Amino acid sequence: MQFTPYARTLIAAMSLAVLAGCSSTGGTQEGSMAGTAGSGGGAGTGTAGAGQVSGSGLGEGAGQMAGSRIPEVRTIYFAYDSDTIRPEFQSVLESHARFLQNNPSASVVLQGHTDERGTREYNLALGERRADAVKRFLSVQGVSPSQVEVVSYGEERPAARGSNEEAYAQNRRVVFAY
Repeated sequence: MQFTPYARTLIAAMSLAVLAGCSSTGGTQEGSMAGTAGSGGGAGTGTAGAGQVSGSGLGEGAGQMAGSRIPEVRTIYFAYDSDTIRPEFQSVLESHARFLQNNPSASVVLQGHTDERGTREYNLALGERRADAVKRFLSVQGVSPSQVEVVSYGEERPAARGSNEEAYAQNRRVVFAY
C-alpha cells in the first residue's frame, strides 16, 4: 500500500501520540508528551538536512524527562500562503515551550521557510511571519523572549527539491534550531 509522505507523517504522529499518552507524568496535569506530526527526518519526510539535530529521541523514561530534553520533533508545517499554526502542531510547540521554560539558559533560533512560489521578498516576509507566529505561541506559554530568535530564509533553503505539491508542503515550515 502506497501512502503520501503527509499520510505517513500523520500515521507516525498518531502512533507516538498514543505512546506519549500511555507514559506517566508523575501525577501532574501540566501538558502531555510532544505530539509528533511532521517529524523531521522521519517516515519519508525528506527533511533530514533541514538544520535539525538528531539525538534526544524518545526512549525509556521520556515521560518523566520531557522537560529536560530537547524535543525530537523540530519542524512544524504550514498551509499554503499561511502563517497560522495548525492544530496538529500545538502539542509539538507546547513540548518546546516546556523545554525552554525548564532550561532558562537554552535558546532557540526559529527558522522560517516557504516554498518557491511568490517573489523573493514576499517569501522572506512570509517566512518571518511564520517564525513570529511560533515565537508568539511560545511567549504565551511563558517562554522568555530572550530565549527565542527569529530568522527567515524564505525559499532559499528548501527541504525538498521539486515543483510539485509534495515538495511545496515540505518546504512550508518553521525549524527549531537549538
